[in-house]
Amino acid sequence: MFVVRPARMEDIDGLLELAKKTGTGLTTLPDHRSSLEKKVTESLVAFSAPVGLTDKRSYLLVLEDVKKGVIAGTSALISGVGLDQPFYSYRILHVTQVSHDPELRVDTEILQLSNDFVGTTEVATLFLDPDYRVGKLGKLLSKARYLLMAAHPDRFSDAVISEIRGWIDDKGNSPFWEAIGRHFFQMDFKTADEINGRGNSQFIADLMPKFPIYRALLPEAARNVIGKPHDSARPAIKLLENEGFRFSGAVDIFDGGPAYEVHRRGIWTVRKSIGGTLGGTVEGEGHDPKHLACNPSLENFRVVLTNVIEGSSGQWMPYEAAQLLELNEGDDLRYSPIDRIRTTAQTK
Repeated sequence: MFVVRPARMEDIDGLLELAKKTGTGLTTLPDHRSSLEKKVTESLVAFSAPVGLTDKRSYLLVLEDVKKGVIAGTSALISGVGLDQPFYSYRILHVTQVSHDPELRVDTEILQLSNDFVGTTEVATLFLDPDYRVGKLGKLLSKARYLLMAAHPDRFSDAVISEIRGWIDDKGNSPFWEAIGRHFFQMDFKTADEINGRGNSQFIADLMPKFPIYRALLPEAARNVIGKPHDSARPAIKLLENEGFRFSGAVDIFDGGPAYEVHRRGIWTVRKSIGGTLGGTVEGEGHDPKHLACNPSLENFRVVLTNVIEGSSGQWMPYEAAQLLELNEGDDLRYSPIDRIRTTAQTK
């Protein structure tokens, strides 16, 4: 079976192998040992820190193939975005200008540098090893973050965002970066991307042009990718939209990728999650899992795919799932449906 749990230092080698498979653009999972060690250290601090929203905290989760001991994926939550250093994005603004002599109307768009997302919670670093993109593992990895939010709401802000990788060509070039960033820093996108992934990108953000940029003055190749996601990010976007996220009207300053947003209590998995206690277990693994279940303890947070049944003494689940969650009878748990149940109205 598979379990999602907080990252540990002994996962570094597995995370490095995973990072080699991401390609260009996923800056939050760099193929760089010291950067990954820093991220794991920050996550360990976040999981042990007292409740509070005054500091930036990064919670890094991994998907483990328990039988093989393989790190098959990773996802993260970052609370207090921009509280440690400025967090910039380009807000897409619509501008209308009208002349009465002659009668003319001009509608255009500008990119305005903004700090609108400071203090928000970001869902980030979602990557599943291509060899494991089967069944519902992607949903397990993505939705585990929302159960962490549901179990510990005081650690996460009401405003939740997700930055999506912007579109790049098959050679790893970003038309958006070539049109704007490269003119100021004289480096290609891959180099800027590597610097960003290692956490050294603040000088780029600070020195980007602060004045509005007219979309119409950009090359066509750059205009066409503003708000356009990386081809590989479309499954992630579908997962976000199913949870209630919508395009925010802002894009990344590096690659023009779209930023999505939602209110924390509007996230479907958060709303549908239920707290309870483990009433007992049944033999067997169970098939066709319909629930996500978690050990809500911050010190031992863990999530699995399983089936949960309501009983008079609490919730029941397969024995193996309870073992993976390290839960005993009477322990607290939290669970949520994996998928929305869609009903079709019938007319007579």
